[in-house]
Amino acid sequence: MRKVAVVTDSAANLPPELAARYHVTVVPVLLYWDNREYRDGVDISPTELYQHLRQARDGTLPKTSTPSIGDFVRAYAHAAREAEAVVSIHLSTELSGIYQVACAASKLVDVPVHVFDCRSAAMGCGFTALEAARAAEAGADVEQVLARAREIARRVRVYAFLDTLTYLHRGGHVPAIASIAGSMLKICPILTVENGPARLAELPRTRRRATTRLLARMKEDVGERPVHVAIMHADALDEAEILREEVETHFNCRELLTTEFTPVMGAHTGPGVLGMAWWSESEE
Repeated sequence: MRKVAVVTDSAANLPPELAARYHVTVVPVLLYWDNREYRDGVDISPTELYQHLRQARDGTLPKTSTPSIGDFVRAYAHAAREAEAVVSIHLSTELSGIYQVACAASKLVDVPVHVFDCRSAAMGCGFTALEAARAAEAGADVEQVLARAREIARRVRVYAFLDTLTYLHRGGHVPAIASIAGSMLKICPILTVENGPARLAELPRTRRRATTRLLARMKEDVGERPVHVAIMHADALDEAEILREEVETHFNCRELLTTEFTPVMGAHTGPGVLGMAWWSESEE
């Protein structure tokens, strides 16, 4: 039996093969559309979600919901069969209520559960959960796993640009978007999630310029230091592959992943998102 099991939710966008490799339990976030409930990444795939969004003509958009307390209780009970304690890692409380639900569930199981708000989103949360799981796999105890999660959460950076403001504006998670959502200008806003909230970082006019700025921001942050990188996209695989090649060419990558936004993430951003999450092994 391991000392620690790691749990996260599907909004972390952790690639399924890595979740399986490091025994991370992923609790699906819920999506509601056309009077149906879908479990994120289980009952609906990213491809299906983006096809529906592109074809929707009536303006109706899917709604999302946190997993239930029961969903987390079952996940913790499952994890408890393989470990002495659980570390449950979730995206920023300023973006979702998942953390609060996980905290409530943690009080209903016999195994010790430590719920951690990584203050990030998407693969910012995914990298935090992944490194915590790697520490657990190496035999770390619960305090060491939590320390590793805190360290990665502090180092990780997340930047992404959008193809449209429609979805994010309706969700209301980035107040600054409201002032430009009605603009007729063609822009590709770059957003970042750091230490909690999502905020507007830049307003480039083209996707190519936005991509250049993503690379420049990572260069400013990591320089020549070893870096772990995740290329993130929402129905933009061709651009993601080009960005991956540029990152591989110009950075000292110890790990380079490509991951597609899950349906629940895509419901908030819409198709066409391209972004990166990264953290460096050494600090300046």
